[in-house]
Amino acid sequence: MSALHDQEKYRDSISTINNEGKRVWIYPKKPSGRFYNARTIVSIILLLILFITPFIKVSGHPFILLNILEREFILFGVTFGPHDFYIFVLLFIATIVFVILFTAIYGRIFCGWICPQTVFMEMVFRKIEYFIEGDFLKQRTLDQQEWNMEKFLKKGSKHIIFFTLSFIISNLFLSYIIGIDELFKIITDPPSEHLTGLIAITLFSGVFYFVFSKFREQACTIVCPYGRLQGVLLDKNSLVVAYDDVRGEPRGKIKKGEERTQGDCIDCHLCVDVCPTGIDIRNGIQLECVNCTACIDACDNVMDKINKPRGLVRYDSLNGIKERIRFRITPRIMSYSAVLTVLIIIVSVLLFTRDSVSVNILRTPGMLYQDQPDNKISNLYNINIVNKTFDTIPIDIKVKNIEANIVILGNSYSIPPHEVFDGKFMVVIDKDKIDKLNMPLEIGVYEKGNEVVNIKTAFLSHFKKEIK
Repeated sequence: MSALHDQEKYRDSISTINNEGKRVWIYPKKPSGRFYNARTIVSIILLLILFITPFIKVSGHPFILLNILEREFILFGVTFGPHDFYIFVLLFIATIVFVILFTAIYGRIFCGWICPQTVFMEMVFRKIEYFIEGDFLKQRTLDQQEWNMEKFLKKGSKHIIFFTLSFIISNLFLSYIIGIDELFKIITDPPSEHLTGLIAITLFSGVFYFVFSKFREQACTIVCPYGRLQGVLLDKNSLVVAYDDVRGEPRGKIKKGEERTQGDCIDCHLCVDVCPTGIDIRNGIQLECVNCTACIDACDNVMDKINKPRGLVRYDSLNGIKERIRFRITPRIMSYSAVLTVLIIIVSVLLFTRDSVSVNILRTPGMLYQDQPDNKISNLYNINIVNKTFDTIPIDIKVKNIEANIVILGNSYSIPPHEVFDGKFMVVIDKDKIDKLNMPLEIGVYEKGNEVVNIKTAFLSHFKKEIK
């Protein structure tokens, strides 16, 4: 029991906190290899998408807008408002199921390859740090030496660049909320006209700067709940970055001219040196591991040098390592996939069948017919119009199946963007044209001469058939 406890002792605390409870600063070695190169390419693509998207417009409107304050959203050129809340609920549920499914199959690949925190930290800020201060040994030496001109210039220039980038990133995210045109307006206007906004964006820039210059991997190991969710989302068939202890143990240094009897791991410690969260992947799956693959590249490079096959650290499942069982589709994966597929179909149908204008017409409850002059009779109706577009829409209504007049009570129907309108109107019909007590009525709703919707309702009268 004691030996097992010693083996699992690393799980009692995170790697960035020492026994005194103080922060252990991580100096990761600069990674290199095929996975790092692939991640760099993916990061460049993601950054280009992130920076270019705010400038893309569809019909003069942003391609993506997430204006939470004014409850105005645009996804891929399609506008959404408070009236579409149910679609967002379904999208949120589908996203949660997708995260569970994706993690059950592929582990934390999202964290290592797509997560904005990892992309910005490892592929932007860390690269700048390597360029200015050098690799991990030079960074450690620079931090330990006394303040001099070299240290002042390197530290000063790095932090100025870090804050400038943080300010740019804050404005970039702001453009997704208020739109790029509004952002340019704020930038070009005198600061005094947008003092509150300037203070807010400066504070957000300070938060980003703190995260990328000081907080760093703590955002993944302490703040982000995703690592802790692994315990319930992963199983022995999930794909993770793992050390093959069957092949690698027992560890031992390599000695020239000596026949090797140990495992393939030569205990070079490079997999630990390159880890941005400071863990030893050889201990097993840990919540700090973001599946960044830096340890895979480091180990593969060593295996190449000692003429051993690559893959001592690799993407694999626990069953794949212990039992040499290849990845397979499990019942859990199938059930998650079925639920996700159903949700995607439902959301897709709702999106593609969604009308730009929603109209409901009902005869006013509790109201009977009204006698009108000139041998006419009328019914009162309620109309509800939801404008889901960016434009003000003028609405006309006409009775289609019988000759009748529409009398609008109040102003004409001109609905502002993203507004809900409730109004009343009367349908007036000559008594001679009525042949039923409860006569079917077909009302057409038109926008600029084009029929938007056709609504069927009823017209109530006091019809009495004459007996000849």
